[in-house]
Amino acid sequence: MPLYIAAVAGLLFLALVFFTFGEADIQRSGAQSAADAAALAAAKESRSSLEPDLMAHLTDPDYFESVFEPSYPGGPVNTCWKASTFAALNKASLVSCRPLGDGRWGYKVRLKSAKGVSTDIVPGTEGKKAEAVAVAVVEPRCSFTPAPEASPEASPEPSPDTDEDPDPEATDASVGKVSCDGGEEWVVDPEDVALMPDMADLFSVHLAEN
Repeated sequence: MPLYIAAVAGLLFLALVFFTFGEADIQRSGAQSAADAAALAAAKESRSSLEPDLMAHLTDPDYFESVFEPSYPGGPVNTCWKASTFAALNKASLVSCRPLGDGRWGYKVRLKSAKGVSTDIVPGTEGKKAEAVAVAVVEPRCSFTPAPEASPEASPEPSPDTDEDPDPEATDASVGKVSCDGGEEWVVDPEDVALMPDMADLFSVHLAEN
């Protein structure tokens, strides 16, 4: 009987140890999923916030060239508030969030699970919360080709039979074209902003290494 009781007690102890480690593993997995979602949310919000700025520079070829470079650092708006919102939705608390600042456009998020380990079978584990880090980046799906500059020889001249100047609206106002994955092209036209593709068609968002 004493041996039986000792064996049962030992099995129960092992079961509780496995339960503790299993609970900790589940919390780590949940924290990582929450961190991934928070980082992606911040990056997607940053991508969306660029749209008004993009529309305001439809006549600026230098701006378009910089935006569609892989090294573009992102817009001036900090969208970490979106990461905080998603962390709370996934039952986690935001520890830190910041733009990458390493030549990539994106965000690095660190968060902690809201709930700690419930048992103290393994010393030092009770109440311990899982932490996770995630990085999400925004990358261009497209490249920009500026319109060739008009040469003086190519400039329209008035007809010798009339004193009227050429119609200024007859000239091409486009600063260039944006060529995207899949063969899509967007001729940048300041007069017709409805032609502009969705931001998700222009820039991709995905998780990346720290």
